[in-house]
Amino acid sequence: MDPRDAVVETKAAIGALGGGFMISREVRALCERHGLGTWEMYFRGRCGVLGEVDADVVLAAVVFFPAGHVRESWEGGRKLPAEEAATLYAGACHDWGRRRLAGLGNADRLAELLAAVADGADPFCAPLFAGWRAMPRPGDGLALAAHLLHVVRELRGGRHATAVVAHGLGPLDATLVGADGTGTPIPYDRASEVARFLAWPEPYPEPSAETAERRAGAEELTDDLVARAYAALGPAELAELCALLREASRVR
Repeated sequence: MDPRDAVVETKAAIGALGGGFMISREVRALCERHGLGTWEMYFRGRCGVLGEVDADVVLAAVVFFPAGHVRESWEGGRKLPAEEAATLYAGACHDWGRRRLAGLGNADRLAELLAAVADGADPFCAPLFAGWRAMPRPGDGLALAAHLLHVVRELRGGRHATAVVAHGLGPLDATLVGADGTGTPIPYDRASEVARFLAWPEPYPEPSAETAERRAGAEELTDDLVARAYAALGPAELAELCALLREASRVR
């Protein structure tokens, strides 16, 4: 197996498992404990690794949200300091991993393979990846696997943002074309629901054929860019990573 094939095979699992904690009971409990709304905790927690920055710095990192929504949520959550928010969010990720991945037989090995990908990757154009990679890592395998799933998800997120810009797309255009976890295009009505969830104001223009073509090109480029990090693993290790992620996706 080569690195790019492994990227394509694993991207749905990385996306789902790496971001699964964000909609978990663990994060909901954080919101309740600290009196923050869902989006306030999301931005303060996920982007707290950037420090106490202006909201435009957060927007530059998250890319796919409207500027007003980012500013409102980031500023609305300032009663929770950025560093503390990131630490709490990481803790929720770790607790989620201990619960969600409890049936995974070889979490330590999954974490080891993910660490090789994350630690060998360049941080260029991926500030959230760089920030999360620098966070303290938990000692137990289940929590560490969850942590590194998120780190590698942030790596793909940064690479995807770069690819979208390189193909001349704006964030709303890229959202409205839409794709599922495998990169397969989704219908416009489903993509519109995603745009609505991300707080983009309506009405939404229907994407042109050219926009869809550019979005497909961005997906291809994203896979190419992420594959450079997967090259830290040999063919047998890549196959092992794919197998472990398939297993992790099945455990409940």
